[in-house]
Amino acid sequence: MSHNTFGHMFRFTTWGESHGPAIGAVVDGCPAGLPLTPEFIQSFLDKRKPGTSKYVTQRKEPDAVKILSGVFEDDRTGGPVTTGHPISLMIENTDQRSKDYSEIRDRYRPGHADMTYDAKYGVRDYRGGGRSSARETASRVAAGAVARRVLGDDIVIRAALIQIGEHMIDGENWDWDETRNNPFFCPDKKMAKVWADYLDGIRKSGNSVGAVLQVEAQGVPAGWGAPVYGKLDTDIAAGLMSVNAAKGVEIGAGFASAGFTGTDNADEMRMGEDGKPRFLSNHSGGILGGISNGDTIVAKFAIKPTSSILTPVRSVTKTGAEVDIMTKGRHDPCVGVRAAPVAEAMMACVLADHKLRARGQMG
Repeated sequence: MSHNTFGHMFRFTTWGESHGPAIGAVVDGCPAGLPLTPEFIQSFLDKRKPGTSKYVTQRKEPDAVKILSGVFEDDRTGGPVTTGHPISLMIENTDQRSKDYSEIRDRYRPGHADMTYDAKYGVRDYRGGGRSSARETASRVAAGAVARRVLGDDIVIRAALIQIGEHMIDGENWDWDETRNNPFFCPDKKMAKVWADYLDGIRKSGNSVGAVLQVEAQGVPAGWGAPVYGKLDTDIAAGLMSVNAAKGVEIGAGFASAGFTGTDNADEMRMGEDGKPRFLSNHSGGILGGISNGDTIVAKFAIKPTSSILTPVRSVTKTGAEVDIMTKGRHDPCVGVRAAPVAEAMMACVLADHKLRARGQMG
């Protein structure tokens, strides 16, 4: 299988399958001398790992990361730092139940990648979907932790779940601190309670539902992005669309801007006290002409409902027989609930790549 690598100057390759012995990532292009420990990477993996609440899959994976290469003890600091060589990261799979998938060995789950993987490769790993499983995103989160070291502490990346099914948050109630107080990464305390009851019903009915997430990056300087085919927003969209189950991406106002007038959409400017332009609105999502403008970068993306459900749906087998299918096992009633750390990771990887590109081109 090709195309398992993302990025240019800062790039990572993910490997492994949902029910294989392990998954992981190899990060290349990371500068030398940056502090990096398993504990730092683990702090991000712990936010994504399964089994943390009744609203996500009950697969019990510790997602403990091991750094196999690319770091060495620094005599000056006494701690491990990056060496500039490829950083190999491994996460063992410890709670696979492959027998849960034996009944779909030759059956295609509607909405899943079963049929298309079979059409492309002539063979597919039916155990949890193999590479098409959301389990792969743990590798991205590990790579994203490395990217954050490249970006430094001045750039703050955070994501929130803003819609589950038809239930959307009230923007007036937005509180970033609240995302740490509920299992949904929800910035609206009132809506988090609504989602709890709603997802309970979805889960008990054997169904699933989709979601929308918002990811932001503050502190990105003006000037990152490479027109015309390496635009910053192009790569952010590509990164988010590569996330399992993603079906749409917006930058800034996104599709809503199609209903604006020019005066509505204009991010008017005044001079700030620091002598730099400041924007009176941010419909552009912090990016103009594919280049960061110094404002907060804002992107949203939609996640489709989990395709593996207990409700019977119509399908066909590999040999063309018409069947009804239901997927046993442990699945997220809304895969978007665990997507916030993944969105942050992809944003971090894109920005780290563009930081190094900008440094390489402009000095």
